Amino acid sequence: MSKSQKWKYSIFIAGIIILAFNLRPAITSVGPIIGIIRDDLLLENWNVGLITSLPLLAFAFMSPIAPRIANRFGNERALLYGLIILLIGILIRSLATLLFLYIGTTLAGVGIAIINVILPSLIKGSFPTKIGLMTGLYTTSMSIFAALGSGFSVPLTVEYGLGWKISLASWSIVAIAGIIIWLIAMRNTPTEHDVKLYEPSGRKLLRSAMAWQVTLFMGLQSFLFYVTISWLAEILTAKGFDVATAGWFVAYMQLISLPATFLTPIIAGKLKNQKVVVYAFGACALIGYTGLFINTSVIFTTIWITLIGIALGASISLALALLGLRTENARQAAELSGMAQSFGYLLASVGPIFIGFLFDLTGTWNLSITFILIVAIVMIGFGVGASRNKYVL
Repeated sequence: MSKSQKWKYSIFIAGIIILAFNLRPAITSVGPIIGIIRDDLLLENWNVGLITSLPLLAFAFMSPIAPRIANRFGNERALLYGLIILLIGILIRSLATLLFLYIGTTLAGVGIAIINVILPSLIKGSFPTKIGLMTGLYTTSMSIFAALGSGFSVPLTVEYGLGWKISLASWSIVAIAGIIIWLIAMRNTPTEHDVKLYEPSGRKLLRSAMAWQVTLFMGLQSFLFYVTISWLAEILTAKGFDVATAGWFVAYMQLISLPATFLTPIIAGKLKNQKVVVYAFGACALIGYTGLFINTSVIFTTIWITLIGIALGASISLALALLGLRTENARQAAELSGMAQSFGYLLASVGPIFIGFLFDLTGTWNLSITFILIVAIVMIGFGVGASRNKYVL
């Protein structure tokens, strides 16, 4: 490989990383300061719930449309449009009214959805022999900035006295940097490819058993992730931990997931099928969630949260890797990504609400945790099916 080719690859990979940086902070930065936003805008609890659900609903409804945008404009330009929409959404939601908060949050979700869906297709087209490595790289980058989004919100809002509007608007800096770097990366595409070269395969995918197994695996792991992010702190508080300690456990869970997030797709890409990977993180999930019933001392809870973090990190990165591993070309990967993420985020959007409803129904978290375990078992089943060595079409 010549120096110029190495330079192109380096710039393009940097562009992919900056895209990944933008995939979660706009969402994770809201949760820690949602109470401050609620009190400032005099919101009811259902208004607060809608704020957290809007991005996931935007993901669900935008995901099937994103491949068509890529088909019309090409992968690289569609990703640029996603970043621009995300930036506009971040800025609008930082204005002082509830309406702008809703509109901006929805637009941010639309922008992220476009990037979410098209990025696996871009990797499939540009790095067909390194899908595992590149998926691990971008999912780890995404997870790091997801944790930073959660971690910096309260300090920026309270300790530095910036208020929630400027705190949320500060993530526009990452989006602006993303636009600038991606514009440079677009001029250094390492391989010539264009998703428009392929015929749409969406209707065929709906008749593919493998496509549905990938889709349901994606949906159920998304369900578990967003349920856990939303309610783990409350579950731990009910078990006797103070709010601060429960919050640190949630942050620890995200950080401990990083090695699994990075390594899982690399390992998966080297295997003929990925069943052993599914069984491994499936066991972690079942033991971890069951542990919340058994013993919630600090030591044992740390063990349970470690296992849950490993399971969630491994499952999301495997789900994203399968979008490339189970398809033959970039166009097909984009279509499968749209299908899987649409249903996935639709499931994820109802998860936190339903688990909260079960708690309201019973007054304890036992039924909710039991349901989470059932979902984990079903996820393992579809994960094993999706791990077979065959294409969706």
